[in-house]
Amino acid sequence: MLSSQFPRELQLNVHGMNFAAQEWGTPDQLPVLALHGWLDNSSSFYALAPRLKNLHIVAVDLAGHGRSDRRPGHMAYTPWDDICDLFAIADYLGWERFAFLGHSRGAIISTLAAGAFPERILCLGLVEGLLPEAAPAEDAPKQLARAINGLRNQKQKSPSVYPDMEVAIKARERGMFPLSYEAAKALTERGVVAQSDGFSWSTDPRLLAPSIIRLAREQLAAFVNNINMPVRLLLATDGLPKLYPNYLNEVARFPHIGYELLEGGHHLHMEQEVDLVAAKLNEFFTAFIDAESKK
Repeated sequence: MLSSQFPRELQLNVHGMNFAAQEWGTPDQLPVLALHGWLDNSSSFYALAPRLKNLHIVAVDLAGHGRSDRRPGHMAYTPWDDICDLFAIADYLGWERFAFLGHSRGAIISTLAAGAFPERILCLGLVEGLLPEAAPAEDAPKQLARAINGLRNQKQKSPSVYPDMEVAIKARERGMFPLSYEAAKALTERGVVAQSDGFSWSTDPRLLAPSIIRLAREQLAAFVNNINMPVRLLLATDGLPKLYPNYLNEVARFPHIGYELLEGGHHLHMEQEVDLVAAKLNEFFTAFIDAESKK
């Protein structure tokens, strides 16, 4: 059974914040939290989710993204706060155990969450993401200073305003990782707010500030080494392995993380490669479901 082509909108109130989400599938199917990448939103899964079988997918607009609330005050955005939110959302949904489907930053958050709470995660489907960049421990003071200065600078900036939706879509096409028009349109329509003179991004500009802290290589490895559930990682030839030449060597440090390198770019799950991505993930999730049914 395929998930419904058109998602249902959800509003989830946890930690005093409203989180928007899109839902595919039904409660009798495998529960899956789907997490988008940095500066994207839950429409990252607009093409992939309807192609996945027997999954109850809830794709969340992470804090400060899409139609979800921004974090209050001067708070920075960290994966640790996102992880706290996500387990609260799972509790809200009544999911004691569930799977993650993550892209890019969403895949990184999924990995860290699964390493911290392996007893709650059934399996991990990851696209173009595993761990954040590591940093030497001695860089921590400079990293904190850069982050605080970055937050101050972002507060002083005026948001970009686009005269109409088409101009905003064209701008999104030309992002760090180029997108097709249809993929950019899906993200833009959920990722802008109307202004008196056009449209601006709903994304919180504080997300553009450097990270407050970056963990050392050994600390990050501890999270991956604590993962004890099935994992399928799909990487793209023109994605992270191209951006970071040593990326595949880093992934190979963890032999229990099964990965495949597919033709395509960073957002291959939204582009012409989506059928192949769906086939790989359907194979993975179906094998998990079948194995569970035999226990």
